[in-house]
Amino acid sequence: MPNIKSAIKRVKINEYKNEQNAAFKSAMRTAVKKFETAAAQNDENAKDLFKNAVKQLDKAVTKGIIHKNTANRQKARLAKKLSAIGA
Repeated sequence: MPNIKSAIKRVKINEYKNEQNAAFKSAMRTAVKKFETAAAQNDENAKDLFKNAVKQLDKAVTKGIIHKNTANRQKARLAKKLSAIGA
């Protein structure tokens, strides 16, 4: 544990941010998986789940959790699955 006050604060902030990022990343992954399962079952609400997954990916890029190219690649793959089911 650091002795300097600002370093102590940094450690606390980093722990808090790490928890927040982990929670957000988990929610993002959940949204993507929900769409993928709906697409695999040809569910009628796959289009809404696709919009939600894309929204989560875009938010993750804005917050700096994932790289923009990673999000674009994932969105392209999801869009390909959406068009394959004809929604």
